[in-house]
Amino acid sequence: MISDAQLDSRQPRDTEGFSDQLSIETPELVSLNFSIAGIGSRFLAIFTDTVVQTVCVITVMLLAAALPTNSLAQVSATAGKWFVAAIFLFFFLLYWGYFSLFEAFWNGQTPGKALFKIRVIKDSGRQVTLFETLARNLLRPIDYLPGFYLAGVITMLCNKQQKRIGDLVAGTIVVHETVEHQPLLSHNSRTFTAGLTPTIPESVSQASQQIAVAQNASLLPADAIARLNHDDLNVLDAFFSRALDLDLGKRAEMASRIAARMCAKMQIPVPDSPTPERLLEAIAHAMRAQGRH
Repeated sequence: MISDAQLDSRQPRDTEGFSDQLSIETPELVSLNFSIAGIGSRFLAIFTDTVVQTVCVITVMLLAAALPTNSLAQVSATAGKWFVAAIFLFFFLLYWGYFSLFEAFWNGQTPGKALFKIRVIKDSGRQVTLFETLARNLLRPIDYLPGFYLAGVITMLCNKQQKRIGDLVAGTIVVHETVEHQPLLSHNSRTFTAGLTPTIPESVSQASQQIAVAQNASLLPADAIARLNHDDLNVLDAFFSRALDLDLGKRAEMASRIAARMCAKMQIPVPDSPTPERLLEAIAHAMRAQGRH
C-alpha cells in the first residue's frame, strides 16, 4: 500500500481557482481533497475550547472551596503537598496538554474542533502524531502575542493555507471534515454504482447493495482488515468520491490497482470474486465495522 515515505513526499497543492482548497495526490493517482479551515471556524473552535477549559477551572475551584476547612487542617503536611501538586498538575495539563493530547489521540480534533467539524492534519494529508501536536501547541503563546492571537491571525492572512506560526513550524494544516470521511453506505451516500439500475426503486437498490457489501465483507479475515489503517480508508473513500467522474476503463484500472495494493497489505491473494470495485466497498465496510473511521 502507501508507504510513509511515499505519502509524506507528496506536496500539497491548491485546487485550481480555489485558494481555500487543498488537494493531495497519492501514488495510486487518487486525489484527496480538503477544504482549508479559515479564521472564522477556527475562532469559534478556540472560543469553545476556552469555554470548556474555563468550566473545568471553575469546577475544580468550587470543589476545592467546598472542602471543609477542618478537614484540610487535619491532613498531614505531606498529603497537603501532594494535594497542592495535584492541583498544579491539573492546571498545567489543562493549559499545555489540552490541545496537544486531544489532537494527537482524537483524530486531530479538540471538542471545539469536533463541534465545528474541523481537524488538524499533516501537510501530507496523514493524521498528526503527538510530536506534531506538541510542536504546534508549544508555540501557541507566541501566536497569542500581543493578545487575542493577533500574531497568529496576521500569519494566517499572509499564507494561502491559513497557517498560524505553530502550523508552519510543525508542518500541519487545519481543514474541514470532508465527504470522504462520512459513512460510505449511509442512506444519502452516492457511490459509483448509483444510477446504473434506474428501474429499481432507490430503497430496494440501496438495501440490496448494502446486503451484498456486508456479505462480501464477512468473507474478509478480521486479522487481514486489522492490517489496514486510517490512511487506507482515506484512499478508498477518495476513490469512491470521484469514481462517477471517471470513464469505465480508467475506473476499472484504478480499482484493480488499489485492490491489488490493499490485498498485498492485508497479505491475502486478490480474490476472483467479487469484482475489484465491490471488493473495495467490502473492505471499507469491514473497516468501519471494526470502528476504523
